[in-house]
Amino acid sequence: MTDSIPGGLPAYRVWALPGIPEVKPGDELAKLVAQAATAPGLPGLADGDVLVVTSKIVSKAEGRALAAEDREAAIDAEAVRVVARRGTTRIVETRHGFVMAAAGVDSSNAPVGTVLLLPEDPDASAARIRDGLREMLSVEVGVVVTDTFGRPWRTGQTDVAIGAAGVTVLDDLRGGTDPYGNPLGVTMTAVADELAAAGELVKGKTNGCPVAVIRGLPHRVGGEASARELVREPAQDMFRLGTSEAVREAVTMRRTVREFTDAPVDPEAVRRAVAAAVTAPAPHHTTPWRFVLLESDGARERLLDAMLRAWITDLRRDGKPEESIARRVRRGEVLRRAPYLVVPCLVAGSEGGAHAYPDARRSAAEREMFVVAMGAAVQNLLVALAGEGLGSAWVSSTMFCREVVREELALPESWDPMGAVAVGHAAARPAPRPPRSAEAFIEVR
Repeated sequence: MTDSIPGGLPAYRVWALPGIPEVKPGDELAKLVAQAATAPGLPGLADGDVLVVTSKIVSKAEGRALAAEDREAAIDAEAVRVVARRGTTRIVETRHGFVMAAAGVDSSNAPVGTVLLLPEDPDASAARIRDGLREMLSVEVGVVVTDTFGRPWRTGQTDVAIGAAGVTVLDDLRGGTDPYGNPLGVTMTAVADELAAAGELVKGKTNGCPVAVIRGLPHRVGGEASARELVREPAQDMFRLGTSEAVREAVTMRRTVREFTDAPVDPEAVRRAVAAAVTAPAPHHTTPWRFVLLESDGARERLLDAMLRAWITDLRRDGKPEESIARRVRRGEVLRRAPYLVVPCLVAGSEGGAHAYPDARRSAAEREMFVVAMGAAVQNLLVALAGEGLGSAWVSSTMFCREVVREELALPESWDPMGAVAVGHAAARPAPRPPRSAEAFIEVR
């Protein structure tokens, strides 16, 4: 049961633990905490208490300090990914999986001329403190190791749990109902973070009390959960990307997908991708793009059947043997396997805003300008689809039978189908992209 106030209402108490000396490398934190907690006049420690421990003293005890001039190098070493950058400030993902400023490398509450790194394994650090207190004081407590994080879209910082032992980390309420009988589908309470914030209210940053005790929540103590459970899986993280890094990673994430599941495609997701596509640059302030969305099975099958007949006719006219034709047809089945098709069309000419020139050379260059704009729009579309969690494959086949496509889709003569985009949910994670060095594609003059 929790502590209670008059009337039997649930409550808990939290106090800062005074008397912890300056921590040095090699110090046993459990011993320091035990000595401070059992000082005269203090309530001591009891079964069911939660210890909230600032990570700085853990880092000091574990020798996680560096000379200040190594700060940038330390951030580089602790980071696995830059999420956002503004000037010299970097938000990074640490090797622990935390997304935070400067990888937690901090000079506050550290000796002059040094910076502190986060503990190597904050969960293991919490477990050592818990085990030590059990051995010294015969008490079963929970331990939360904390650090300060900023939060997207919120001014100010708050303490969160980066390590935990013997304490509830997440309270999963999914599958239950609220007092009105409404189902709870996504509710998971970050209990360890709430404990961290409660402890910070009394510890503070400058009053020399790096440990707090919370009493009255024994139902939150016990078990083998770890703070790693608070790190959201990348695939489920809707806010994973930063500024320029978001564009770079979205482009990298864009892969050609040739096998799709049967899951339906949300038409609104495709429309959002088209909205991104039409932000592409185009000549003379024109908008020379049109996107035909094939959302019904019948429309897709009629188009693909007509294209297939035209393709086979062309291959036979070229003298290809039937075995070769069958092999090519099998390779081209990616469009038929997709649950959704988009046919991008280029509208150039006078309708699309192209200029008329008296000579063929300039007319050809004008046409090329519009084709480049079409390519930019298609790239925008593919990247935006990837951002929506959809796989895609751009296939050039409609460009070889434009008359057939226009007739089947009842398109104006001025619309040029520029391939087709297969859209769906990828049946498997694409293989890692082979690395490409930008230097291999650059010539400097």
